[in-house]
Amino acid sequence: MIKTILKSVREYKTPSLLSIIFIVMEVVMECILPFFTAKLVDQMNNNDTKWLIIYSVLIVGIAVLSLSFGALAGYFCSKASAGFARNLRHDMYDNITKFSFSNIDRFQASSLVTRMTTDVTNVQNAYMMIIRTAIRSPLMIVFSIVMSFVVCPNLAWIFLVVMASLAVVLGFIMYFAMKIFKKIFKKYDALNESIKENIDGIRVVKSFVREDYEINKFDKSANELKKDFTKAERIIAINSPAMQIAVNLNMILILLIGSSLIINNSTVSTDINGELVYVFNNISIGQFQSLTTYGFQSLMALMMFSMVIVMIVMAIESAKRITEVLNEKSDIVNPLNPVMEVKDGSIVFENVSFKYSLQAEKYSLDNINLKINSGETIGIIGSTGSSKTTLVNLISRLYDATEGNVYVGGVNVKDYDLNTLRNNVSVVLQKNLLFSGTVKENLKWGNEFATDEEIINAAKLACADEFVSSMPDGYDTHIEQGGSNVSGGQKQRLCIARALLKNPKVLILDDSTSAVDTKTDALIRKGFKEYIPDTTKIIIAQRISSIQDADQIIVMDNGHIDAIGVHDELLKNNQIYQEVYYSQNKNGGNE
Repeated sequence: MIKTILKSVREYKTPSLLSIIFIVMEVVMECILPFFTAKLVDQMNNNDTKWLIIYSVLIVGIAVLSLSFGALAGYFCSKASAGFARNLRHDMYDNITKFSFSNIDRFQASSLVTRMTTDVTNVQNAYMMIIRTAIRSPLMIVFSIVMSFVVCPNLAWIFLVVMASLAVVLGFIMYFAMKIFKKIFKKYDALNESIKENIDGIRVVKSFVREDYEINKFDKSANELKKDFTKAERIIAINSPAMQIAVNLNMILILLIGSSLIINNSTVSTDINGELVYVFNNISIGQFQSLTTYGFQSLMALMMFSMVIVMIVMAIESAKRITEVLNEKSDIVNPLNPVMEVKDGSIVFENVSFKYSLQAEKYSLDNINLKINSGETIGIIGSTGSSKTTLVNLISRLYDATEGNVYVGGVNVKDYDLNTLRNNVSVVLQKNLLFSGTVKENLKWGNEFATDEEIINAAKLACADEFVSSMPDGYDTHIEQGGSNVSGGQKQRLCIARALLKNPKVLILDDSTSAVDTKTDALIRKGFKEYIPDTTKIIIAQRISSIQDADQIIVMDNGHIDAIGVHDELLKNNQIYQEVYYSQNKNGGNE
């Protein structure tokens, strides 16, 4: 896991290393400072002006160096952690874009959002703390204790006793806090899922007046998250009083024992000028003062280290979730020597069966055998859940068949270069999606090098040119995210035009004219027949009128092909087709 995550550091290894180097230098300066401060205090007592000046200059110089090293460490640390997070998000997003539909099915969209945002932020903060505080704190503890033994071994043992006691308390705090943080991230997913569902379905929510229900659902997720965070924060809050007790206890012991040593073991004498001079046999006032500083430094470093550990624990859970995304490999990949050309639009299904999960008991498609000639128009009809969309998804290799083989242009789809296959098998999905940008920019998703003339011709063929031309800025009119400022029928026609710009060998319309009136639907089909006769056209539809002129009509039922034929044959011989036809033409769809 750690090895996988750290691959994203890459070009930020140097800033990370420099940050650590400057932190070490800063700690050294901070630990030397009290030592020379003690010397300064003792020289003030001895009235030695020369050494007073020397130590004062040294202290100022050390303080400036410490400040400089700290500032440089902070600069490189922030650069390294922000760059690391940037690379981590890039690597995750890059891998997600390579996922097949089956890979995407394993992750909820809300979970991926949490992993890209909250989890990466947690790992970024932890990385920043590791290369700064997690290095600084142990060094500060070690250096402070070493220096305290150098200054006064008689009192340094107090630090070890107090720190050991504080370390035990902090250990218990971290243990109980970690158990709670492990539960929190799944609740983040639930919260994001609630938000995503509400935003995606806002029209449905408002039309059914379910705002209160959605608010309550969100409140429930938010409250559960709040309870866990509150519980964890209450435990972590014990850090502060525990720290204060340790600091005060350390000060009391040093003051009591140190004062006793000073008073009981110091003598007074006169120097050559007859002035009184205090002689400290075991500990001087300067040493006593530096000990209190070292004690405070070491205890503060221990408390900071405990906080770093808690943050690292949170980050470990986040890192596991990020690693899951980074390690997920697409189960649909290019072969070693891919075929780079699709000869024609012929399609063959050979004993094809498919299920979405290998653990599933039932196949979504069962033993499909089908042959489609290049240039034919194929209609597919069937009840909801009859696996019509699943069937066509195998053609462009959005999924791979569990059993059997699918051929396009006489070549197994698994032998094609993925980009080549999908550029020649153009799919207008059931859920139409437009992106924020102009109409022209959206259409150029089909062909980024398309000329204005090609764009207009594709729009005319999809019966979209008329309404686009009437827009304020024509093809430069801005489309809102998701195409919210165009109607459902307009969105479908723009998506069809976008697919046509690929000049595909196979064009699949997955119920993509459902929001279009029957007249426009007929014009689109007429245009296909006249202008792209060599393209194989597969139309999934709910309306008989959309497919009745097709060369072949496939009737799907419960994952298998119930019948294949032309309109008149099926109307005479197939019960499912008859029921659909008469429900639409005799009872107005209200059978």
